[in-house]
Amino acid sequence: MSKLTIDDVPGNAPAMVKQVLLDVLVNPKLLQRTFSASVIPKLALSEVSINKMAEEPMREEGRVVFHLTVDEEMLNFAGGIHGGCLSFLTDFVSSLALIALRTKMTGSTNLISLSQALSLVFHSPAPLGDRLRVVSTTMTAGARASSAKTEIWSDTKHRLVASGVHIKMDPSPPKAKM
Repeated sequence: MSKLTIDDVPGNAPAMVKQVLLDVLVNPKLLQRTFSASVIPKLALSEVSINKMAEEPMREEGRVVFHLTVDEEMLNFAGGIHGGCLSFLTDFVSSLALIALRTKMTGSTNLISLSQALSLVFHSPAPLGDRLRVVSTTMTAGARASSAKTEIWSDTKHRLVASGVHIKMDPSPPKAKM
């Protein structure tokens, strides 16, 4: 991933929201010691937006879009993108959509939340070289639990590769020691 600035990122999200996401993407801890750290630098941030929900215009939703190209590190034995890589992309990008909305709503840059459930449907293969678009949109952002939906599209083949729902929760505060 090249060095982006908030001015390089399309979408209507406030500058602070875009900056929080850019900071996550260049975090050295994230890039060195985490699962799928080799995939993160390949993600190109294409949009960060906060929109009115179509179904409930009194509420807002976060939307984050990334692009990447399937490379050899992402493949399964059949030569398509591995389900584990698709699961990671769903987890990571949906988490960023939730962070974007929460940052906009509260001003908080607390990035810590825990996955409760991740449900994926694999629709079609994406072979080596396919250009993918990962679109994540928040569904709910509550005090205890939040959720987002993700679709991973092949821009090369113009078809849906995978879709999923991610449910997250805030961790319990640590208990006081006496």
